[in-house]
Order: sequence, then C-alpha cells, then structure tokens
Amino acid sequence: MHDDDLDGELELTAPLVPLFVIAQGRALPRDSEYEHTTIITAQDGAQATARTLAPEARTVLDLIEVGFLSVAEVAAHTQLPLGIIRILLAQMAEEGLIHVRNPVPHAERHDPVLLTAVLDGLMRIRTGA
Repeated sequence: MHDDDLDGELELTAPLVPLFVIAQGRALPRDSEYEHTTIITAQDGAQATARTLAPEARTVLDLIEVGFLSVAEVAAHTQLPLGIIRILLAQMAEEGLIHVRNPVPHAERHDPVLLTAVLDGLMRIRTGA
C-alpha cells in the first residue's frame, strides 16, 4: 500500500467532530444572541492566547484578526452552522478575545409631513427663494 493510498483512506474514514464537541456542550447564553449582521473583530493581544483555544475558535480568531466580519460571514468562512458560531463567539467574548458590535436598530418611522417640510426648505435655500 502506498502512502498516497493510506492518506486517502484516512481522509475518507476519519470521523467527523460532533458539533456539541466544538461547542463544548454549551448552549448560547441569553444575553449573547448575535444577529446575522453583528460585527465581530479581535481584541488587541487576542492572538497571544490563540494556542490555548480549540481549533475552530483559532480559525475564527484568524479570520477576524485584521478586520471586521459579520456573524454570518464567519459562519460561511468556517463552514460551521450559525448556532455553533454564535456559541463560539459567546465563549470568546466571555474570555475577552473579541469585540462585538451589534447592528444599528432599524430607523423609527418618521413623520412624512416633517420630512416634506425639510425638503421644501432645502429646495428654497438651493433656489434662493
């Protein structure tokens, strides 16, 4: 048997890591219900503790080390379910490894009469009337 054949066999028969193992059996805390558009970035010095993290958490930290990603983007890049990513992010936030910025809430409905008055005023300024 060649080494190439052995590698292929190991790859095909290797067991998948159950998702509850990745999440370390934890559930998502109620105060950490991240939306798809929640923005995540690494805290300064987070890479120093990366060696002690689970491989999946290290992958997430590597992704967000130099920039910002949404929770949905992190899930897409890691190919892990969104729920598992949310649990990993909650664990990392508890450890102070990441900074979480929640999305801006939808704007409240504004009074159309007020907006029309503002637009009319701006038009008068522009035309000099």
